[in-house]
This record gives sequence, C-alpha cells and structure tokens, in this order.
Amino acid sequence: MPKIDYLDDPSAPKPNSLVVGVTAFVQDDAGRVLMIERADNGQWALPGGGQEVGESTPSAAVRETLEETGVEVEIVGLVGIYSHPGHVIAYEDGEVRQEFSICFRARQVGGELTTSAESTQVGWVEPQALDGLDIHPRMRVRIDDGLRADVQPYLG
Repeated sequence: MPKIDYLDDPSAPKPNSLVVGVTAFVQDDAGRVLMIERADNGQWALPGGGQEVGESTPSAAVRETLEETGVEVEIVGLVGIYSHPGHVIAYEDGEVRQEFSICFRARQVGGELTTSAESTQVGWVEPQALDGLDIHPRMRVRIDDGLRADVQPYLG
C-alpha cells in the first residue's frame, strides 16, 4: 500500500492510529548493513513492519526480516524506541499513523538475500555508501544509532 511520510510538517494530516512497528538492524561480518528498497515508497530502509496479534515484538522483527529479505536472524539487543509525534505516515486507505517503532539489533543465522512484494531490492550496504541512498530521516536515525553500537538504547 503506497504511503506518504511527513516529518514536522504543519500541513500533515492528523494521526488516527498508532501501530507497534519493528525494524531490525543487522550487520554482516564485514560491517555492512542489511537494507531494503521499499516497494511502497522507493526509499531504502531497515527491514521491518507491524507486529501482529499473537506474536511477541522481537518475533515480529524476526518474521518481518525473513519476509522482506530472505535472511533469518536472531535478536541480540535493542537499538532503540522511536516515537517522534511529528513523524506521521499517511496511507491510501485513510489511515494516518503516528510513528512508533522498536528497532532491534539482530544477527544473521541463515537464509539468503531475496526480494519480496515489500522489497524491490535487498542488499548489504557499506556504511559509507548510506549517504548515496534515499533514506527517510527518521529511518536514518535508527541506522546511525545502530552503527554507534551504544550500550544504552535510544529512547524517544
């Protein structure tokens, strides 16, 4: 479903929902970051999506990563919790979500890179190549926090 992201935009529509979102920050042994090009907006992002009823939040991150990238992961930590009220996402069906995403640190345990209906490209990206990709600013915060490998997760 196509979407439009708004960031601190006074003309943005008012949010009418809040959904538990998850992303997974995964690096390979060479320090490259697992990234997808999203089918719904063409921007590059960490793999992720919405938690479903009946699953835990970490399990949602594992499932979404596998679905979108073909890579099997296990959760090894927390990068942060991201809930900036000025970031809203409008969908074609009228839903307008306020950002709420938990970004987990994960490591690959299997699988092979594969695209999906949600990802037009999947790959391991060198950190220095990130500046050349179209990445939403709020997603870039999560990536930068993951690259820092701080002991304390981001909360905000």
